[in-house]
Amino acid sequence: MIIQSTSVAIHTNITSVSAFLCDAQNLSFLLPQEKISKFQATKEQCSFQAQGGILITLLFDKQEEQLVRYRSGEGSPFSFTLTVSLKQEGEYCHGQVLFDGQVNGFMKVLIEKPLTSLFEQMSSQMKAHFEQN
Repeated sequence: MIIQSTSVAIHTNITSVSAFLCDAQNLSFLLPQEKISKFQATKEQCSFQAQGGILITLLFDKQEEQLVRYRSGEGSPFSFTLTVSLKQEGEYCHGQVLFDGQVNGFMKVLIEKPLTSLFEQMSSQMKAHFEQN
């Protein structure tokens, strides 16, 4: 199952956004605090409990010029990658969240809508974070 957020234009450079996203501790700024609990993080990984009691663990996977990728960790309910693709255009860095999960048909029906909403919020929060700082 693949879910893509809307691309957002962030008034900063790609280097700043990439560096921010490479630190898993910073993911707390992108997640909707009212929908998660028990957030814990190091620079390389984070975990949190989503609504419904599902534990999600994200492990830093790789950084390239135009992407930062995390992968599911131990305890996650299914295997997935979470990638933020980045593209510099003038004074703006465009960012988009891409989820690629190994999900069966039943799970897809249950999680597609909430995950789509989550990734849209993450994109919006990424933009908001850099506008505030």
